[in-house]
Amino acid sequence: MTDAVRCWFVERDYTDRDLIVLTYATLDGERSYRKELSVTVIDRYDVTAAVDVDPDNLEHIDDPDRRERYATEAERMANSHDPDDEV
Repeated sequence: MTDAVRCWFVERDYTDRDLIVLTYATLDGERSYRKELSVTVIDRYDVTAAVDVDPDNLEHIDDPDRRERYATEAERMANSHDPDDEV
């Protein structure tokens, strides 16, 4: 694995397929990582304030509003939580 990139928890969403989508983003909001979990599995998964992600698994964020929102939330999480804190 290439050097992992630290990403911070920025969003939790729900789909019509009974999935919970966790989104983590870099501090600058430029890139994100999404993890989809079924509702039945979420109780067994530790949702932490940050994760280290292989750069190949990061998605570039084109929307400037979303980039700004992700950067703001990632910075807030980084300032108020340790990476391994459960959120």
